[in-house]
Amino acid sequence: MSIDIRSGVPLLAKLNTAALYVAGAGLVVMTAIVAWQVFCRYVLNDSPSWTEPGAVILMSWFIFLGAAVGVRENNHMGFDVLLYVLPPAGKKWLRMISDVVIFAFGLGMIWYGGNLVALTWGTTLPALGISGAWDYAPLIGGGALITLFSLERIVMRVTGAPIDEALDEMAPTEIAVELENISDVRRDAAEDASKDTPVVAQRN
Repeated sequence: MSIDIRSGVPLLAKLNTAALYVAGAGLVVMTAIVAWQVFCRYVLNDSPSWTEPGAVILMSWFIFLGAAVGVRENNHMGFDVLLYVLPPAGKKWLRMISDVVIFAFGLGMIWYGGNLVALTWGTTLPALGISGAWDYAPLIGGGALITLFSLERIVMRVTGAPIDEALDEMAPTEIAVELENISDVRRDAAEDASKDTPVVAQRN
């Protein structure tokens, strides 16, 4: 029996989807802010002071939220050479080590992000009029999600869920996009072949 690694705990699945949509919305809003800044600078000759720091904070949020989603959906690039030659038991332990390291990294993000937030809580970002701690809050938010998502995978593996079988069935990240678009590639190839057929017939 195989499972979809994106299912897992229902609450975390919903949290993962919410983080994905928030990150996407942040990217759209940041793009709009940057476009407005460019318009004001080069057309109105009066660039607002809030656009640059606002765009940077939004960028921090969608980067760290997107990174957490990538952890849960196994979309990060990896050096998987050993996985192709190890037996199933070896793959399980290698992936477990990887998840433990990711879990520790998420805890580090929370810890050091929290220290930075505490240090900058009393400061103010002049252009935005908010606490300077918001510059580092994305570290805590992204770290918390990374910790939860990696812990979920560790617990699933320990409790015997066939998560490694599901990972084995997934295409490597570097070719996943190409496989998703394979139907478009085949359609384009068929169209090209149909265009070439009359020419070949005329020559014959």
